[in-house]
Amino acid sequence: MDNCYAVIMAGGRGERFWPLSTVSRPKQMISLFGGTTLMAMAVERLEGLIPHENIFVVTNDTLVDPICEAAPMLKRENVIGEPMGRDTAAAVALGSALVASRNPDGAFCVVTADHIMGDLDIYRATLRDSLSIALENDVLFTIGITPRFPSTGFGYIDAGDPYPFDGETEFFRARRFVEKPDEATAASYIEAGHYYWNAGMFIWSVASVQRALQKFAPELHDMAKEMTPRVGTDQFAEALRAAYEPLEKISVDYAIMEKADNILMAKGAFAWGDVGTWTAIADYFDADSDGNTIVGRAEALDAGNNIVVSDERVTALLGVDDLVVIHTDNATLICSRDRAQDVKQMVLKLKEQGHEDVL
Repeated sequence: MDNCYAVIMAGGRGERFWPLSTVSRPKQMISLFGGTTLMAMAVERLEGLIPHENIFVVTNDTLVDPICEAAPMLKRENVIGEPMGRDTAAAVALGSALVASRNPDGAFCVVTADHIMGDLDIYRATLRDSLSIALENDVLFTIGITPRFPSTGFGYIDAGDPYPFDGETEFFRARRFVEKPDEATAASYIEAGHYYWNAGMFIWSVASVQRALQKFAPELHDMAKEMTPRVGTDQFAEALRAAYEPLEKISVDYAIMEKADNILMAKGAFAWGDVGTWTAIADYFDADSDGNTIVGRAEALDAGNNIVVSDERVTALLGVDDLVVIHTDNATLICSRDRAQDVKQMVLKLKEQGHEDVL
């Protein structure tokens, strides 16, 4: 698919994965899953669909070198460092400029470097089918995942009428996006049967996404247009900093997806997880007979339903339940499983108290 490209967003700090995830080694650089980094896995699962020279990575400028080391199959000029974080809408607009600099008639998928995927043949087919439609139609694609449980940690997509397509992937017109619900609302979504988890992946042509940006986020459209002729030049880094400085932080969902009326949803029939918090570890490693998920060196006695990551030292759990215990060289995290979503709050407190050396 010569006219098809990929933009991998890899700028997140993964604060809910502290202390294993830090500023200098964020979640996408961790090799906890599958023996390789999440960054490398994101590139590898595009094999056979998008050629390496057509894959861009948008990250922050302090991570360009580590990402190049983690994904040596990519050209260095394809790894772009943002001078400051401006959320996903800016990253998407920048991605459109990168692709437009190579092929203004192209289409591209936007994926992230901190997801775990299974059923990769289905994943690639979903992207391939979506790209084929996006090349010929003025549509904006998102991918919805069939919910496995009433999650309060994901946004949802309300899927409407089927969109006709003679291929493997099922498509629907997206009626609306809804924010992370409370538990009762999430349960009602599951019962309704037409709500899907918002996986934060997108597919569109350069023309379609820039048209949407022009209509709903003109400052991002102008930034993309300004940067396109500068990609690959000596002026790029300085111009990008100047263009990013005044931008507001806004997600692509808020900026365009919740406003546009040409949204299609591809049903993602592949295994997916965003590994957003430490409790997600239990989905990828086998538990012992007492429900303890242990990665590394640990022993449990009269203890159950705990999550432990401890590579360099032995961690012993005695008579405790429902804990998350994470050991690294610099720090130890202990929290109850039901507070794993709040690790980011602890990171903020540590920063306020002057513990930047462990962040």
